[in-house]
Amino acid sequence: MGMWTRKELKARAKAVLTNNYGKAFLISLVILLAGGEGGGGGRSGWRESFRSYTKSENFLPFDLTFEHIAIFSSVFILIILSAAALRIFLGYPLEVGGRRFFIKSALYQDDRGCFKYAFNRENYMGIIGAMLLKGIQNFLWYLLLIIPGVVKSYAYSMVPYILAENPNIGARQAIKKSIEMTEGHKFEMFILDLSFLGWYILGALLFGVGTLFVLPYDNATKAELYLVLSGQKTCQSMEEQSY
Repeated sequence: MGMWTRKELKARAKAVLTNNYGKAFLISLVILLAGGEGGGGGRSGWRESFRSYTKSENFLPFDLTFEHIAIFSSVFILIILSAAALRIFLGYPLEVGGRRFFIKSALYQDDRGCFKYAFNRENYMGIIGAMLLKGIQNFLWYLLLIIPGVVKSYAYSMVPYILAENPNIGARQAIKKSIEMTEGHKFEMFILDLSFLGWYILGALLFGVGTLFVLPYDNATKAELYLVLSGQKTCQSMEEQSY
């Protein structure tokens, strides 16, 4: 795997998006809804509202009993389990299918049927198994400490792309390959993410909606990175291109 620069990855991503930005935007929304992109904000408001509401002595319309707590806990657990099931059985294949779209687009190949590919009976369980193991291992690292969790998230970040091309590679092999591909590149990958921060801040100023329009650019650039790290593309200096 060769060296790479942010400038060239972004220049290539822009070139790809010139002809298919609309489709890339829709695919990016699917990846986002599938849980493939981090989300934040919007939570402090309801927390403060809840705190102010609960300052009153009788904020519940009934006396709280053990039965109420048991019911609330059961509903909460059911919601969490349902969300986890959706992420695993629907979100994982959608994310991998979306990554396949951006890989195919970056290679200027036929990018149709990428979601169908992920839900194909021969590919589906392989994708779920590998993505689930990736998620569990990364979660355990975050339980240890935040920084090791972040580092491992970069080490495992190529797994969806690997599965997009080889869904039956096996969970442990996919993770191992991702670790090998990102070895020595994790800090540069972190800086690459930071280089999009300005765009996301600008998008957030537009009532947050503008951030959605940055996603195709981000996803297309990450697909270019994968192709360089996997050796399918080489990255040479393109000083005349701009960020």
